[in-house]
Formats: sequence, structure tokens, C-alpha cells
Amino acid sequence: MNRLPVVAVVGSGTEKHSEYSVPLGKWLAENGFHLTNGGGGGVMAETARAFTEVRSRKGKVIGVIPAQGPCDSAENRADYQSPPGYPNTYTEIVLRTHLPDSGAKGKMTSSRNHIIILSADIVIALPGGSGTQSEIELALEYKKRLVLFTPKGEWRKFEQSVETATSLPEVIQKLT
Repeated sequence: MNRLPVVAVVGSGTEKHSEYSVPLGKWLAENGFHLTNGGGGGVMAETARAFTEVRSRKGKVIGVIPAQGPCDSAENRADYQSPPGYPNTYTEIVLRTHLPDSGAKGKMTSSRNHIIILSADIVIALPGGSGTQSEIELALEYKKRLVLFTPKGEWRKFEQSVETATSLPEVIQKLT
């Protein structure tokens, strides 16, 4: 059995960026990839929705879910919860973690971002905020294949050290 490649699509947890995330999710599903992300809203949910709408796909949507709070004691672990809205309804394989940090704390060892990046064969970054930036930095540090889908130059500061694309055809060209 051949293992399907895993693509992590990272981006805003609040903004959908549908003009980018929908065609990207659909293309990944049609071309034999698994999709992994943080299992939340915004780009994560929109890419996953487009991915799951492809009936003939072989891949699955894998969500790496944060804990709502620290799991540093038996009492806290007994009260384990995911944050509201996690996992989104399009996540097919739910990987719950004990890791509560994200956003500006996304590179800390208590962040699920490490799992998302380390589990991916390829990382594609769409527009986003501090959490997405931490995932880009982790992908660079872990030496993962990384494509910045940056249609409006959102990730300009990384352009010297990573592949960039301003359109879906450019992203596809870099993946094939």
C-alpha cells in the first residue's frame, strides 16, 4: 500500500480566504493528498470543507486539536476540553492533544503547531496572523518543504528563504 502524502495547510483561524482556500482544498483532494491542519475555523475549516466535498478523493482531513487549558495535573486532565469550535465539522480524523498554546505562543513546546508541521510532508501557508507565522518559522526550522501562498505579499519577510506563490497555478507547479 502506498502512503498518501500529507499536506498541512496553515493560515488564519478567523478569516476564510475562500478565494484561495477553496480551490486549494479541492485540488489537494483531487490529487491524492491527505490534508492536516489545526481543526479550527477560518482557512482550516474552509480548506477542509472544499476538500471533503470531493467525493472521489482518497485522502482524509486530519485535525490536530488543542486543549482548552493546561493539562498539567490529574484534576485538569479529568476536566479536559477542546476549545469551542474545535474540531470543525469537516475534520474526519481528530487528534486531540494536551497542548493549549497557539497564536503568539505557537512555537512553544506546549503548542500543537509542532505536531502539525512535523506530521506534514509539505506545508502550504496562506495569509494569517501570529499563529501562522509561528507555523512558517517551525517549518523552516524543521526543514520542511514549505510553499507560501502569498497573493498580496503577506509573507514578504520570508521570501528570501522559501518558495512563494501568488496564485493557485503557481502553488500546483511547486507541488508537482
